[in-house]
Amino acid sequence: MTLLECLIGIALCTLLLSPLLQTSASLALKQIEYEKTNSINLEAERGLELIGRAIRMAGYQNVKSHRQNQLSKAQGLPIEIHKKVGFQQSDSLIVRHELSDGMDFDCIGNALTIDRTKQNLTLQGFLVDRQSGLSKGAKANGGSLVCQSLDRQGRLQNTTLMNGINSLVIDELNHHVSHKQRAFKVQLNMTDGANVQRKFERIFTTRNLP
Repeated sequence: MTLLECLIGIALCTLLLSPLLQTSASLALKQIEYEKTNSINLEAERGLELIGRAIRMAGYQNVKSHRQNQLSKAQGLPIEIHKKVGFQQSDSLIVRHELSDGMDFDCIGNALTIDRTKQNLTLQGFLVDRQSGLSKGAKANGGSLVCQSLDRQGRLQNTTLMNGINSLVIDELNHHVSHKQRAFKVQLNMTDGANVQRKFERIFTTRNLP
């Protein structure tokens, strides 16, 4: 086989294999994007479920409590929304309620007990902050969804739940309709920092306001 024949053979192989290689590369990219999207979906559902659970518990008062059946101004409102205070103009949420007779957990999975209360109320909060721990010059993959809760000394602690949060928006839908039952639309905008941008939206209704 002459050198010319070898070169022709290589050229023909290249022509035949090039479409296959391009297709394989495209499929690999699609698979990576699918896996990222699936991971974002799971994280969003987890974050929304934690926020929704907190909203449903807002203002709960134990019937066995001997205290007056309403939260005082000193203790704070059972549910508070602070607009555009976080990363990318994100909103924040603070929820307070009494302990139930069952086993309740805060947003990071700690069992709620009397030592994790302040003035006999538990506190759960959600906000979006800039990612911590990034090396200098590193590109941030959105912000971090932060859970606020009380430690065993009743002090406020912040724990990162997940990254990849572009923004958190919380809007009340029917505040003028009913004081005891209030509905909130929670929108979580997420990103992988590159091509995947997803918006997740759920509506949650309070169940325990006094």
